[in-house]
Amino acid sequence: MPKINVYLPDDLADSVKETGLPVSTICQRALEQSVKRVSAIRAAVLVDLNREDPTAGLTQFTGRVKEVVKIAVGQARERGAAEVGTRDLVRGMIAEGSNLALRVLRSIDVDPATVLRELDRAGRVDSVADSVADSVAEDGQAARLGRTAANALELTVTEAISLGHNYVGCEHLLLGLLAEPDGAGGEALRGLGVELRSARHAVGAALAGYGHLQANQANQAGPVAGLVADAVGKALQPVLRRLDRLEERAGG
Repeated sequence: MPKINVYLPDDLADSVKETGLPVSTICQRALEQSVKRVSAIRAAVLVDLNREDPTAGLTQFTGRVKEVVKIAVGQARERGAAEVGTRDLVRGMIAEGSNLALRVLRSIDVDPATVLRELDRAGRVDSVADSVADSVAEDGQAARLGRTAANALELTVTEAISLGHNYVGCEHLLLGLLAEPDGAGGEALRGLGVELRSARHAVGAALAGYGHLQANQANQAGPVAGLVADAVGKALQPVLRRLDRLEERAGG
């Protein structure tokens, strides 16, 4: 059976040794689940967007992300494009209006309206190699995701997996768009100073802030709710630790 090396921080490695956890079994199961999720998104992005529900295959995506994708399809069709590009995903994320990604942007002093103006100013295709994403559809119906948009959605799932989340939200979509190197959407965000590393930390801070808000509400609601909020706050700690490890690896 082939071997794959798994590198762990020193403190985690010591804890694993002390507890005697079956590392191989745990890693196999985690990798199996991750492979299934990535394979599922790869299959989902190939579907014909003309179907009744173009997001039907995005099973682990939240309702807000699905709405973003639907809006993005509409945006692409409105401009008569043959494919949905990353610019459409960014516009869809902003048009949805109530997702965590927008709160993250505002927390780092980036106004979503400024992002829209930057997209309008750029006014160019997702990439030279992927110019078909901006070509005009004969029937005015964007029937598929462009290469960069498909890559961004796959990276979105990867970001969710890296954070240990069993769902895919708009905050992960923001990270996926930033991680995709060629799309006009990510380029517009990076042009405004939004970098992947800082965005990851902002997402972690936003999630921690949500836990703090829950705790404050729980203190007013009673002791039982307080225990629940405390559990939520503790559950966020592994996420923040994962963010730190990701940045350590990136820095190395």
